[in-house]
Amino acid sequence: MKGIIMIIDGMADRPLEELGDKTPLEAAKTPNMDRMAQLGVNGIMDSIKPGIRPGSDTAHLSILGYDPYTVYTGRGPFEAAGVGVKVLPGDIAFRCNFSTANEEGIITDRRAGRIRDGTDKLVDTLNSMELEENIEIIFKESTGHRAVLVLRGEGLSDQISDADPKHDGKKFKKVVGLDGSPEAERTAAVLNKVIKKSYELLVDHPVNLKRLENGKNPANITLPRGAGAVPNADPFNGKYGIKSACIAETGLIQGIAQIAGMDVIEVEGATGGIDTNLDNITSSILKNASLDYDFILINIDGADEAGHDGNLNEKVEFIEKVDDVIGKVMEIKDVYFILTADHSTPISVMDHTGDPVPLVIKGPDLRVDNVNKFNERAAASGGLCRIRGSDVMNILMDLMDRSTKFGA
Repeated sequence: MKGIIMIIDGMADRPLEELGDKTPLEAAKTPNMDRMAQLGVNGIMDSIKPGIRPGSDTAHLSILGYDPYTVYTGRGPFEAAGVGVKVLPGDIAFRCNFSTANEEGIITDRRAGRIRDGTDKLVDTLNSMELEENIEIIFKESTGHRAVLVLRGEGLSDQISDADPKHDGKKFKKVVGLDGSPEAERTAAVLNKVIKKSYELLVDHPVNLKRLENGKNPANITLPRGAGAVPNADPFNGKYGIKSACIAETGLIQGIAQIAGMDVIEVEGATGGIDTNLDNITSSILKNASLDYDFILINIDGADEAGHDGNLNEKVEFIEKVDDVIGKVMEIKDVYFILTADHSTPISVMDHTGDPVPLVIKGPDLRVDNVNKFNERAAASGGLCRIRGSDVMNILMDLMDRSTKFGA
């Protein structure tokens, strides 16, 4: 038996008055998800533990069986590894947004109009940046408005604050050291120079001048956040005695898979947004499920993007499109198929919350329950009851008959 975990990033939500007190998932037409609920065993899951607002990174680490409180050093190293930067011991890595700033440093658009094209040219320019501190600077574009930054040199620390103000209409933040160490103070000073120079290099860049001509927001500054040193994680395949692969859209999830030692499968047209090519993602899942992988992790990100944007219609429509993908994956034979989300991204909050998410398992010999809809409230009455992300791989390995007995 094989195992598949499909995570629809940020799919779970809270009830909305405009939907008649339904969540977007409850309001969406999802016949395949509902059929999976009818055929399987359901429950709700706290990715980390009740009330904790997880990032996509810490949630995925927990679901894969890692303790995020010990493995997680920050988001940056995963983003960097996911876009092909070979991070080394001593490197400090950051995730970045290409953003739009005015002359006063006010961020008017944290995602630069959801820029899709030209970021590779912006990165080429940023990599020409030189600092007096003898620190190597490595920028690399990721999907859409996302990028990574790696600082390489002596005497650096990941104990520094973020530059991202988190909301439009605010000035980007001055980076400061968090632990009082000379290394943190030095790293903060370097990063503040990098941010300032990024604006100077990008404000009149040809890519941005063309965007302005076309009425689009320019990507004229980079906002680093999620500083982290390279983590030490046990190889996933050795941990569970399996051969694994990951199909994900964003550099973050691909980076988690890379650092865990999973095979990362690229999909053409996978943008991480609502415009992603779901047909190509589906084809990749079906193709690789027929190969000799024991386990495949899948992450589809568009519902999270719509949640962060507060766009209700886009979230409902994307969930309905993903339902078609799930219908095709359900046809794969000899597999335990787990469907869930990594966290809630409510339209009303426009950020992650600690609300539990629905989870369903489909496969042979399950204690099928009476749940007949896949959503946040229906799943709560299912046979799995309420579990944590750290339980998921243990449950899956047991179902796949790959667990060993604890005790005599």
